[in-house]
Amino acid sequence: MRLKKRVAKEKTGFLRKFIGPGLITGASDDDPSGIATYSQAGAAFGLATLWTTILTIPLMIAVQEMCARIGLVTAQGLTGIIKRNYPAPVLWVIVLLSFPAITLNIGADLAGMGAVANLLLPEVPASVFSIVIGISITYLTVALPYRKISNILRWLCLSLLCYLVVPFLAEVDWRSMLRNTLIPTITWDKAYMSIIVALLGTTISPYLFFWQTSMEVEEVTERKLVVDKYVINGMKTDVRIGMMFSNLVAYFIILTSGTVLFQAGMHDIETVEQAAQALRPLAGDLTYVLFAAGVMGTGLLAVPVLAGSLSYMVSEAFGWKEGLNKKFREAKGFYLVMVFSILSASLVNILGISPMHVLILTAVVYGVTAPVLIGIILHICNNRLIMGDNVNNRWTNVLGTLALLLMAAAAVLLLYFQFFG
Repeated sequence: MRLKKRVAKEKTGFLRKFIGPGLITGASDDDPSGIATYSQAGAAFGLATLWTTILTIPLMIAVQEMCARIGLVTAQGLTGIIKRNYPAPVLWVIVLLSFPAITLNIGADLAGMGAVANLLLPEVPASVFSIVIGISITYLTVALPYRKISNILRWLCLSLLCYLVVPFLAEVDWRSMLRNTLIPTITWDKAYMSIIVALLGTTISPYLFFWQTSMEVEEVTERKLVVDKYVINGMKTDVRIGMMFSNLVAYFIILTSGTVLFQAGMHDIETVEQAAQALRPLAGDLTYVLFAAGVMGTGLLAVPVLAGSLSYMVSEAFGWKEGLNKKFREAKGFYLVMVFSILSASLVNILGISPMHVLILTAVVYGVTAPVLIGIILHICNNRLIMGDNVNNRWTNVLGTLALLLMAAAAVLLLYFQFFG
């Protein structure tokens, strides 16, 4: 018995040392809806969008590091900080826009997971899979303590390694890959700019800001950390690794679909199951199974993150007790928001709503809120009354401002394409 406990403790220590909140955040960014976007980018334009995954790495690191630092220094979630330091209308606009967007994102992910599971087991309808997966995730998230939940999420990060194997099962034009990675390709037409905007919105998603901040608070509480320079430097390393891993996975998904699907003339991929089905005859059963397994793994990781970020947001806005380290009876409002968001999101598949339409609506809302939130995060991290001596350095401000300008430009283009394009 003692040996088993010691082995379990060693495994937990390994996970906590190498897979922290930053890596979980980064991995959850590659959710099934994100995989669908990356697959569409590769199928429609080959390898021409690979450069975006390199460009956004420093911007993602800057934004997520600021969010993590806010959580560590203030011991409060992002919504709580906004509530205490900004006018009430700012808080409620963000909450009212984010709630339906995140719920719809959960619905799209559950629909994608159900469809992929149906490909592996055709006897069971996709809608049944979606409902069962949604109920299972809800139960486990409510029933298990934070330590177990965080360890499960850490292991699920490893499912994304599937996508690092898939391209090597196909014939890749390595010279073209290198060229498109290092030299940006810009085509000024609606289709290409739309996919660039979609990639930016998928990569720098507002729900990650809330999750990252709250997870750092949970880690400090759970591990009883004294926040000092050592802890902050460890957080920075964790965030950098997480964001680089996230974009590496996105890079390999674009590489796979750009190599296999684009060259086969299959340029219109709207869902993850279409991507999986298209890969099977072209790249073989192993590629197909790995791709599908990755979708399931990242979906199981992303749905709790999406629902959790929403629960933190709403609970902090209303002043409810919150935290995955609390039991249901101690934070009923927090957990009921999570239950409601996941179960209501299951209706997306039951009602036959197109996941692609859901993703478009979600992208519009994310596109509008992302630059506003990045601006607020920059303002918070330069406010010594809130952050003390842990304010931004020059480079963080430069990269954060670039992220703000890029997401603002993306929001303008997105709205133009939706209403005037």
